[in-house]
Amino acid sequence: MTGTEFALLSLTVGVGAVLQVSVGFGLGMIAAPVFSLVDPTLAPTVVLLLAAGVTAAVLVRERGSADLRGCGWALVGRVPGVAAGALLVVMLPAKYLALLIAAVVLTGVAVSAAGYVPRVRRSSVFLAGMASGVMGTATSIGGPPMAMVWQRLSGPRLRATMSAFFLAGSLMSLVALSAAGAVGAHALHRTALLAPAAVAGVLLAGPLTRRLDARHTRTAAMALAVAGAAGLVAQQLSTF
Repeated sequence: MTGTEFALLSLTVGVGAVLQVSVGFGLGMIAAPVFSLVDPTLAPTVVLLLAAGVTAAVLVRERGSADLRGCGWALVGRVPGVAAGALLVVMLPAKYLALLIAAVVLTGVAVSAAGYVPRVRRSSVFLAGMASGVMGTATSIGGPPMAMVWQRLSGPRLRATMSAFFLAGSLMSLVALSAAGAVGAHALHRTALLAPAAVAGVLLAGPLTRRLDARHTRTAAMALAVAGAAGLVAQQLSTF
């Protein structure tokens, strides 16, 4: 990894961590396409490891606000999703996994922009958790299904509930990926190198989110995600 690539990944992780702390998800959506462009072996494992640390920090910050009952049903749904996602990582060639990451990002942005709001029922939370398990394990982008089903929750409750789900869910995904042989020394080394950027993003999120308009911040984040996904698609298509 060159110095320029390291700087790009660090910046991406920092911006993603700010968004994750602010709205409860976003690190995977922004980081996964960029990581896949720089080094396909870094996604999803390194992104999931970094996201687990950031979500743990959010959960500590917003402690007591999480909807643990709803989170429980989502985690039940995530179990079969994690198994399916781990199979995709093992079976799909890197090129197609990268295209899957791009497709998940673009679909998540499109659904978010459309403003679809499902009714919060046990069945809808379970299905969202299953979809998040597949997407999160295979691509490290498990936020869109949960953000869609929980979007009516208040700010602190949304962040805490999403963080509780993603901390437990990320650990489940990492266990499955480890069993599949996708967590090695290379991924752990890169995670350690990029961890300071994640810490910086968490520390900056507090003062920044008080100054920035949440709607515009989310719009900018979605634009960055689309740009990263489009670049990833262009790179992969050029190699066919």
